[in-house]
Amino acid sequence: MTPVPEAGPPRTTEITRGLRGFGPLGLLTLVVILASVAAGYAVTAALVLIWARLSDTPPKGLGFSAPNSWVATIVAGVVCGIVLKLFLKAVAMPLVGAPAINATYHYLVGNTAALPWVVVTVLASAAFGEEVFFRAYLFERMTALFGHGKAVLAGTVFVSTALFAIAHHHDQGIPGVEQAAMTGLVFGSLYAWRRQIWLPMFMHAAYDLTAIAIIYGGWEDSVARLVFR
Repeated sequence: MTPVPEAGPPRTTEITRGLRGFGPLGLLTLVVILASVAAGYAVTAALVLIWARLSDTPPKGLGFSAPNSWVATIVAGVVCGIVLKLFLKAVAMPLVGAPAINATYHYLVGNTAALPWVVVTVLASAAFGEEVFFRAYLFERMTALFGHGKAVLAGTVFVSTALFAIAHHHDQGIPGVEQAAMTGLVFGSLYAWRRQIWLPMFMHAAYDLTAIAIIYGGWEDSVARLVFR
């Protein structure tokens, strides 16, 4: 009796490997995800999660493993995010000569009608979308390509921080680049250390919401002059 030949690997496996690799399909996916940034980071994050699903990338690979304590992670993220914003606004940004007023978002001063949309945008596009792309996705792709050594992690922190900073130039100019470079370095270093997305995500949310509160209350100039009057 003639033995029945074994079936080849299912096509889904080939697609999965292609999506996770750096061949034509993997590079095409990378280009699509990079290009989606123009549509907003919430869209980019959605595409990253779809890619992770189709490529069988485990949640842990994007830093979505559960922390030891949700309460501790949330509290630490909120407190550190607020402290980081106040430090940058009152100390770091004045040292580099940044203006006290963020001209791009100055329209928020006392503008209650604009608050809901800005808060939703901050949480969906910045805290969630930017962290999924600049930290989770870029770290996963860089380490998949170059390995998990300390030099690779350091290089990934630098690359992700540089891209994160540059991404803030179009609407906030050089001061936005400087501020994003500082925050990106903190968020990227935390992600490289813990390889969990939650702490940077909660910090990012608290940081941006604190920034909105300062602008809305008209306190930018006062906070910027707390240390250097």
